[in-house]
Amino acid sequence: MNYPKMYKIKQKFPAEKLEDITREIDSQFNSIELNKKIKPGGRYAVTAGSRGISNLSLIIKSVCDYIKNCDATPFIVPSMGSHGGATGQGQAELLSHFGITEDKMGAKILSSMDVVTLGNTSNGAPVYMDKNAYESDGIIVVNRVKPHTDFTGNNESGIVKMVAVGLGKEKGATAMHYFDLAATIPLAYEIARKNSPILAGLAIIENAKDETSLLKAVTPEDFLTQDAELLKKAYKNVPRLPADDIDVLIVKQMGKEFSGTGMDTKVIGRIYIDGIEEPVAPKIKRLAVLDLSDHSGGNALGIGLADIATRKMLDKIDYSKTFANLFPTTYLKRGKTPVFTDTAMQSYELALKTAGNIKPENAKVVIIENTLHLEELYVSSAVLDDIKNKDIEILEQINDYFNEKGNLNI
Repeated sequence: MNYPKMYKIKQKFPAEKLEDITREIDSQFNSIELNKKIKPGGRYAVTAGSRGISNLSLIIKSVCDYIKNCDATPFIVPSMGSHGGATGQGQAELLSHFGITEDKMGAKILSSMDVVTLGNTSNGAPVYMDKNAYESDGIIVVNRVKPHTDFTGNNESGIVKMVAVGLGKEKGATAMHYFDLAATIPLAYEIARKNSPILAGLAIIENAKDETSLLKAVTPEDFLTQDAELLKKAYKNVPRLPADDIDVLIVKQMGKEFSGTGMDTKVIGRIYIDGIEEPVAPKIKRLAVLDLSDHSGGNALGIGLADIATRKMLDKIDYSKTFANLFPTTYLKRGKTPVFTDTAMQSYELALKTAGNIKPENAKVVIIENTLHLEELYVSSAVLDDIKNKDIEILEQINDYFNEKGNLNI
């Protein structure tokens, strides 16, 4: 088979970066007078999610240190719905992948799936909260604000959803997914705000290079409005593929640290939720995924978004963890196993053969590391022709991009 010529390119993205994270956290918390609200001797819960947020361990430690400097005791609560196999131990282990351990943070990690019921939203959704967080003297909600992979609304992934879904553990995540998420998450937050000790939020914005660009402390009364405003900024920073018309997309690695669905649905243009319209762009005829990140711990939620996988990828799947995360969402298409091949080269050739009536050497091909890091990637000649007027830099031409074992060289 004649492969298309490939080129390594660099996309130009906005790259505002925050340098002194700890100092900014202190400044932000002081701006809402959090130091006056924390009671000496009190116990305060700090939320930590399952996403691969840049500098997450530093951010969580800085929040814990701030609480200690107020003569109070912080503890960390995994706030990730049904992730980590929906077990307390599994969620603590997931945090350890991000460098969040009791020794490194200087704070206890209280990881349990026990919840309390806070009430019901006006549309009937029950609202739950982690028992340890609920029984604390105050909860500080820490999360990145970004577009969500399942829905579009005023409050997507962020501090509001962290309360409504993440802190609700498996029970809360399962309940939320039976309702319209965009409409129900804000309602659930209001129930939680009025019936639990939420004290403050720390919202995180990242640039297109996956670097911390903004931190914002928020009072409970302002969660909904500030979360929505920050989401507008986050949308502007989202990295995207360089072209909208692609015959073959090769994703070298999917994983939880890149997206809750392993691959960002808004990057690949595939939602796969009944009743939700698919994105207009990008349009990808064949998508092959080659590997699952170690950070995912075997959780391959989102594998069903691919058309083709490698045996290496499938061998890493822990189906008990994957299904524990998948079933509460009710989006079963995302858990289906794609057809698979023994090597990356075989997956590539299968994608080229089945992408339509095109000669392989003329195919529009894009190869990426993952859906989060899109600054440097590989495109075929046909794609390069389509994007020549965009702000890109051609780094090099790639000739032999598979080795003798059929693995990618790039």
